[in-house]
Amino acid sequence: MATAFALSMALARHLYIAIFGLAVAVLVLMALRPPCRPLLRRLGAVNVFIFFLAITVPLTMPGTTLWTLGPLHISQEGLMLVLMVGLKANAIMLVFIAFVATMPVPTLGHALDRLGLSSKLIFLLIFTYRYIHTLAEEWQRLHTAARLRCFVPRTGLHTYRTVGHMLGMVLVNSSDRAGRIYQAMLLRGFNGQFTSVRHFVWSTRDSIFSVFWLGVVMMLMATDIFVEF
Repeated sequence: MATAFALSMALARHLYIAIFGLAVAVLVLMALRPPCRPLLRRLGAVNVFIFFLAITVPLTMPGTTLWTLGPLHISQEGLMLVLMVGLKANAIMLVFIAFVATMPVPTLGHALDRLGLSSKLIFLLIFTYRYIHTLAEEWQRLHTAARLRCFVPRTGLHTYRTVGHMLGMVLVNSSDRAGRIYQAMLLRGFNGQFTSVRHFVWSTRDSIFSVFWLGVVMMLMATDIFVEF
């Protein structure tokens, strides 16, 4: 559903379609009430990119000049393009936050498995999420040990060699840990298949939501096509 919405927003060619899509995304997100701080952090990462577009695109895109700042000319077409990109990017991001980021990673892996995705990619996703914090702790431990030995990062061969050794130790320790984890999984009967004690069951609520959301997506696309032609 999130992908269908993203495609409809990406193909939209009119401003009010993008505004309506953003309004729908905001309403869906408000209904789920996600934590405010992670939401702002994710939106901030997207809008930093939009901010750099807003600085460069209106000054470089040819078109009708709205303002002139010395040798610089700000075009109306550039501002409209940045506005469209900003509205679409934020709408797509909000929907993916609401539909995908709010579910636990094991649930996401289970859903991807039921949708027929490769089991190797699913396990790669799950174990990456599970052990990325362990890798960060291992790096922090080595960094603390280096600081206790009066290591101060500088631009020099000694710093490059030390950081290289630290990265190598992280990789070696990660490889050893991966081997131990794999042996432990084999001892518990792991056969390469995604197993779960709870399976998803399609319900009437899922049908109602699917019909409603696909109707919203089709309305966005149909309205955009109707206005265009």
